[in-house]
Amino acid sequence: MTISTRGAGKAPAVLVLEDGRSFRGRAYGAVGETFGEAVFSTGMTGYQETLTDPSYHRQVVVMTAPHVGNTGVNDEDPESKRIWVSGYVVRDPARTPSNWRSRRSLDEELESQGVVGISGIDTRALTRHLRERGAMRVGIFSGNAIEDEGVLLAKVRQAPEMSGADLAAEVATKEAYVVPAVGTRKFTVAAIDLGIKGMTPHRMAERGIEVHVLPATATLDEVYAVKPDGVFFSNGPGDPSAAVHPVALMRGVLERKTPLFGICFGNQILGRALGFGTFKLKYGHRGINQPVQDRTTGKVEVTAHNHGFAVDAPLDKVSDTEFGRAEVSHVCLNDQVVEGLQLLDRPAFSVQYHPEAAAGPHDAAYLFDRFVSLMEDQRA
Repeated sequence: MTISTRGAGKAPAVLVLEDGRSFRGRAYGAVGETFGEAVFSTGMTGYQETLTDPSYHRQVVVMTAPHVGNTGVNDEDPESKRIWVSGYVVRDPARTPSNWRSRRSLDEELESQGVVGISGIDTRALTRHLRERGAMRVGIFSGNAIEDEGVLLAKVRQAPEMSGADLAAEVATKEAYVVPAVGTRKFTVAAIDLGIKGMTPHRMAERGIEVHVLPATATLDEVYAVKPDGVFFSNGPGDPSAAVHPVALMRGVLERKTPLFGICFGNQILGRALGFGTFKLKYGHRGINQPVQDRTTGKVEVTAHNHGFAVDAPLDKVSDTEFGRAEVSHVCLNDQVVEGLQLLDRPAFSVQYHPEAAAGPHDAAYLFDRFVSLMEDQRA
């Protein structure tokens, strides 16, 4: 990605998809060029949490909500220390943010962090195109980066694809750190950072858990050096079929029968550890309004999603695995995609969505309580 630091919102810009379709608008954020996988998010709010979610690494996010940036940017809501999206696409950016917590505009934040974006295009038409053709590589070019569209298209087609990409270590912490329990410490959890969001260890800390966040490259010995009552595998970017080390690490945890909880990428890692395959969805699930059924209770939840891959596990039967019986515990009601797994003979479960609700609804907060119950049962 190349950028300059002035002219956002004024320079012409063009978005070029790898199948040759293009959209012309105005620069938003930094001016220059950027590449990634074009995906769309259906959330009408929560753009700050979306931008700072490490799971969006190497993706260009298209916002389906037409008006973005209304509440500006504050210093309390980021899910990590930086913006991770490769590019940002909006239709009508807010001219003046209005919120008592706002410190600067979204345009200013994108520019200061070097994120190239585009505004003023028909995001509904772009979203429909991605739904019909599938997520694909894309480039955004503005200012002096604009050339003949044939040249720009060639650049887009040279960009790396998301399939086969092993990205977790690129976004994970390099050094271990601790999030202390709120109040009395009841349990200790080793959290494997594959692209963890800041709210996730906070949700565990609220339940009396001291969370040791470990790098994606952590070894089994390093995990058990913190004497965990449970092990957590986080969300993260990339293709789960390329994640060799996390799968091996999870298998080691399963062999020790330690209570285990995974979300998003962690769900895909559990699927692979159990012997299931994974596959790339046509355009993925992204947003904070996805309906999921908890098949263990029958309850339907409105949930926050950010995933382009899914686990290929049978919905209609219990499967025998190396670690005992496993079943699909949650399913997306839009397309019957696997949204959760659980072992019946060991204390392990996972979900494909984001129960930390940052941003998003709180329907799935009970999953952290379910993790606590597993650790209580193991201790008893």
